[in-house]
Amino acid sequence: MASVIEARGLRKNFKSTVALAGIDLHVEAGRILGVIGPNGAGKTTALNAILGLTSYQGELKVLGLDPWSQRDQLMRDVCFIADVAVLPRWVKVSQVIRYVAGVHPRFDRAKAENFLAKTNIQRRSKVRELSKGMVAQLHLALVMAIDAKLLVFDEPTLGLDILYRKQFYDSLLNDYFDRNRTIVVTTNLVEEIQDVITDLMFVNRGQAVLSCSMEDLESRFVEVVMKPEGAAAARALKPIYERQSLGRTILLFDSRAGRADRQQLSAFGELRTPSIADLFVALMGNQASQPQGVSR
Repeated sequence: MASVIEARGLRKNFKSTVALAGIDLHVEAGRILGVIGPNGAGKTTALNAILGLTSYQGELKVLGLDPWSQRDQLMRDVCFIADVAVLPRWVKVSQVIRYVAGVHPRFDRAKAENFLAKTNIQRRSKVRELSKGMVAQLHLALVMAIDAKLLVFDEPTLGLDILYRKQFYDSLLNDYFDRNRTIVVTTNLVEEIQDVITDLMFVNRGQAVLSCSMEDLESRFVEVVMKPEGAAAARALKPIYERQSLGRTILLFDSRAGRADRQQLSAFGELRTPSIADLFVALMGNQASQPQGVSR
């Protein structure tokens, strides 16, 4: 399948601070990539490079183009929603729709109106009169009405309540996504994208800690909810992480370590696939909380 994003050795420094330290990235068409990392991990810098908003070192192609030197051409097929509202507060919803229809050749006004019809947003309302959730809905309606090949989100649901967050991702999957489009989303709210993404990348200190498909994650990592009598023998197989939950010991194993297979582990307790949040804590541990300067 065609590659939408291809990066090799992607680097970016801000004076003495390393924001990206040689990331490799491969995203095929029709996939939904979730990029997860602590604050200052380099997520936004990576997105800015992909969008042609910052220079970089290394190799990077997005839809076959160099984002930095061919950004005008690239933006015909890419849409972006940031974590902060960028719409003028004085403008009316109807004026926003009319403006986008006038400047973007691939904007479908009827489709935008159809998306907004599912919300409580009034066309005569000004942006400053909308709640943060409504502004997010307006952004999404404008973006979903554009026939783009790549959609990029940077913390799109930051500050929204749980109802708006669920509506956001439901709309994204049901009304926008198909196998011809590709989506990249960064978030710290890992639980809400567990069942949305097809691919996963953990980033810390400008490096990729993990990069895999959700199918690979399910086959590679396994948690064992231990029987009390088997804990010592299971620890001898060197799990990559151990935690306590409701008085139970849970060990996390990586099958690539080659120390135990699922059949062997099943003798020690119940097997299950770890959540993204638990895997994130296991792989990054204390690294995520250590000082990292002003990396972005």
